[in-house]
Amino acid sequence: MTDVAFYHLTRKPLEAALPELLEKVVERGMKAVVRAGSDERVAWLNDLLWTYRKDGFLPHGSAEDGNGEQQPIWLTTGQDNPAGARVLLLVDGVMASDLEAFDRCLDLFDGRDEEAVAGARDRWRAARAGGHGVTYWKQGDRGWEKGA
Repeated sequence: MTDVAFYHLTRKPLEAALPELLEKVVERGMKAVVRAGSDERVAWLNDLLWTYRKDGFLPHGSAEDGNGEQQPIWLTTGQDNPAGARVLLLVDGVMASDLEAFDRCLDLFDGRDEEAVAGARDRWRAARAGGHGVTYWKQGDRGWEKGA
């Protein structure tokens, strides 16, 4: 069973929240796969992780970069996981049919987009129906707060 955590983005956009969450993954010595909705989005994320902060660095790569087995963070549109990551991050409303291949999944969705919220609800129901543990996190005044 995979722990699936839904992250409701309301105060910070994806470009701020994703690097923060990935920093925590890397700090804990874990590897991650980030699945996006298109190749263009993967390229955008690749650029973002190089430039999100002047004093920050998140080691990452994609198929364009190669050496996937050496990348602590892998950016993709598919189910490839060359480094054997145990953490999956989903953006752009991407669905994962292979949740059981990961210990933890973080599903980030834009709370200001009604379609994105509806899609997250559908993914929540699918994860629960699949026997996975689900949690909900929202952005509060002091960071992430676990919701009911």
